[in-house]
Amino acid sequence: MPMQPTHRPGGFLAIFLLPIALLSACSPPEPAAPVDTYDRAADSLRFDGETHLRNIRQLTFGGNNAEAYWSYDGKQLTFQSDWSAINSQGCDQIFVLNVDGSNYADGSTYKEISNGTGRTTCSYFMPDGSVLYASTHAANPACPAPAAFPAGRYVWPIYDTYDIYVRPADGSEAHVLIGGDGYDAEATVSPDGRYAIFTSTRSGDLELWRYEFATGDLLQLTNTLGYDGGAFFSPDGSQIVWRASRPTGEDADVYKDLLADGFVEPKSLNVFVANNDGSNVRQVTDLPGANWAPFFHPDGKRILFSSNHHDTESGRQFAVFMIDMDGSNLTQITHSGTFDAFPMFSPDGKYLAFASNRTLGPPSRDTNVFVAEWVE
Repeated sequence: MPMQPTHRPGGFLAIFLLPIALLSACSPPEPAAPVDTYDRAADSLRFDGETHLRNIRQLTFGGNNAEAYWSYDGKQLTFQSDWSAINSQGCDQIFVLNVDGSNYADGSTYKEISNGTGRTTCSYFMPDGSVLYASTHAANPACPAPAAFPAGRYVWPIYDTYDIYVRPADGSEAHVLIGGDGYDAEATVSPDGRYAIFTSTRSGDLELWRYEFATGDLLQLTNTLGYDGGAFFSPDGSQIVWRASRPTGEDADVYKDLLADGFVEPKSLNVFVANNDGSNVRQVTDLPGANWAPFFHPDGKRILFSSNHHDTESGRQFAVFMIDMDGSNLTQITHSGTFDAFPMFSPDGKYLAFASNRTLGPPSRDTNVFVAEWVE
């Protein structure tokens, strides 16, 4: 897990005053210029250097909570959680919350969307308020048994019992949308609701596939050895961005052996973009370490992603970075010194949701969901 900071960010009060035009004695008074009342000292979850973020709010408070993604109306987030206060099952289940902190009609702050069995991952809203997510519950209602690897080796399980489900907005029972043999997960939806993009092993490797809701047609978008996953559409739906490994030589052999056993070791990943049919593939980052969890900036010209390339000693510190589509102007966005990842802009581009180990109190291994105002 990421190392925790031993300091808290310093505070200062930032007040910006607009110049006031000179008024003649006979001219009517003009309205006073607006004053930015932002209080830096009160923004205690914001670390120094986080100039693109302000008024950061914590939305979950224990366990591991991640992959918080916005509803199309910008009022809710869906996320996966093993937080014991809301999930007694033992492994990740899918929940939704109101971003303003209000409770649902049944009095709950966090409403469970999955059925509480199996392991779930990677939930995402559809335009009508339904939620997509992947689950292993049909194969076994118990949590899949964890695998043992040497200490310090970070390996993800690729359960071949994952299928992609839809939980309708009316709360009725979830049903399979994309299933069959092999791993099917990591589904997200295009802005117009026409397509879902997901990762699958149905062709023998971890590749991206596109699903068309109206027809059920499938299109394979990638076909290069390596892990292709975590894909999202651009704001206009014309492009996709994703994380990928491109192992060669001995690394390729290790990758294939691990995948055959149902695992992937995401120690070397970079960010790629392409057209939404898989054409015109371009590599955006060329950085050491794991560069992953990419998401388009609202202008469609920049990408936010998480990376540990700047932590050459431990590789455990992940920060959110921003980069132009051509790989230029790399900018660090978060500076907590811990773990910051899964950035996603609200539909109106005014807010950023993300997961982090940052804390107001003593260092913690908990990963929680946060939302911040975005400052351009």
